[in-house]
Amino acid sequence: MDSFQAWVVDRSKEQFSSGMKELHMEDLPAGEVTIRVSYSGINYKDALACSPTGRVVRAYPMVPGIDLAGTVVASADGRYREGDEVLVTSYELGTGHLGGFSSYARVPADWVVPLPKGLTHREAMILGTAGFTAALSILRMEENGLTHAKGPVLVRGATGGVGSNSVAMLAGLGYEVEASTGKSADHAYLLELGARRVLSREELSLADQKPLNKEYWAGAVDPVGGDSLSYVLSRMQYGGSVALSGLTGGGEFAASVYPFILRGVNIVGIDSVYCPMPTRRLLWERIAGELKPPLLERTVYKEVSLAGIGDAAGEVLNGKVRGRVLVRL
Repeated sequence: MDSFQAWVVDRSKEQFSSGMKELHMEDLPAGEVTIRVSYSGINYKDALACSPTGRVVRAYPMVPGIDLAGTVVASADGRYREGDEVLVTSYELGTGHLGGFSSYARVPADWVVPLPKGLTHREAMILGTAGFTAALSILRMEENGLTHAKGPVLVRGATGGVGSNSVAMLAGLGYEVEASTGKSADHAYLLELGARRVLSREELSLADQKPLNKEYWAGAVDPVGGDSLSYVLSRMQYGGSVALSGLTGGGEFAASVYPFILRGVNIVGIDSVYCPMPTRRLLWERIAGELKPPLLERTVYKEVSLAGIGDAAGEVLNGKVRGRVLVRL
């Protein structure tokens, strides 16, 4: 097939466009592996890419979609053959390199992960970068000493992609999970995913600005950031870790050194974009096994075709989405 459909964003001077477009194979960028895409997903970064004020796209025109799963149709790299089932997440996909909102994609072979046994294309994209970020957060906290015996683990922004996957994964591993959300209507959903307790956003406010409060959480998954992070740090147990992966609550926060020098608290940076491939492949194998959420389908907000990307991206930007939006190619 020479021509195919894709969702393309473009900018010319002050004009921005976002919509369906017909592409040809020669429009695809350089790369050793060409993939027939089955599924992608709309992450917050993808929603920004579809917005004229998003500032995440490095060059136009661009096909957003930082995740994709599909089948290899051509390969110039001996590690992959026609018919192999694969997935790709992050790197420059969808921001500097044409991404997953397209029936076909061509990528560098070094970005490709073989689809692990135990995951379908659809399941891999229910997880996507959000699920990978959740899994990487858990791994880094465990490397810093997190165990079930140490007590509750907080998940902030718990109805988002990273948050909902973190709740489900941690609960599946047997951790006592406390989920924080600003959406009161979604408390039952988080309890269903495995949270033992749901906290309102206000319970993490800065009403009490003491540099140290009573020790409580053994770990925290935080894709939110912002001012409330200071309060979370003040309540961490001795040696506890906050796995910080996002900034939907803001890129800055005020804090003192006391949690770090008196309790040995860690802020662990979580970068799923350039995570080394050995860690990436091992973690995807773990995601297909013990980390695979038992209620994976419950984290799907909805599934759309290419034509539905515009409206769905708006919902993601406006905070109306609970869990993941899938894109079916």
